[in-house]
Amino acid sequence: MHKLSSISLCVALSVSSAQGWAETVVPTKGQSSQQTQLDINECHSVAASQAASTDTSKSGGRMRGAAVGAAAGAVAAETRGRQHDEFYDGANDDVKQEYRQDQAKGAAAAGVVVGGSRQRQERRADEKTSAATTSTAYTSCLQGKGYQVTP
Repeated sequence: MHKLSSISLCVALSVSSAQGWAETVVPTKGQSSQQTQLDINECHSVAASQAASTDTSKSGGRMRGAAVGAAAGAVAAETRGRQHDEFYDGANDDVKQEYRQDQAKGAAAAGVVVGGSRQRQERRADEKTSAATTSTAYTSCLQGKGYQVTP
């Protein structure tokens, strides 16, 4: 009877402290509830440190998008201008420059939107991967210490 209540206590402690990483943790080697709690805390730390070491947060997506968009806009403007040589060649250099800059600005604005969208998509994918890695590290740690972990 005492062993059953000890296991129940361990399960209750693990559910309340596992932060969503595991639902049940059952000791398979007769660990005490205190030892179980120490092991759970240690495995949380191991998993958290592993997640922190694999963090690949990327920034600057909007800026990269704007730069690529501006370059693409300027090249596209030059190409379109060359398609109409009779008008483009006769235009003043200042007018050509203004046309290229206007096209670059429009493409840069679109690039900001696209770059920001891609950055958000990458961040969401990274968060999912990180959560899965953290969960796996936590579960593996506890299993290595002699616990049955049921997600």
